[in-house]
Amino acid sequence: MASNNYTCNEYREEMILMALQKRLATSELTPGERQEIQEEIKRVKASMGMD
Repeated sequence: MASNNYTCNEYREEMILMALQKRLATSELTPGERQEIQEEIKRVKASMGMD
């Protein structure tokens, strides 16, 4: 049986992704801020293998 160890780094990446998505959902962002957050979400997803 394969063991799937859930690491602290994976948890941290998930929390970062959730925080970024929550910030993106706020309506008080400038277009530049929104774009920066979307790019950061892409980077985090890529590092998590979700791209």
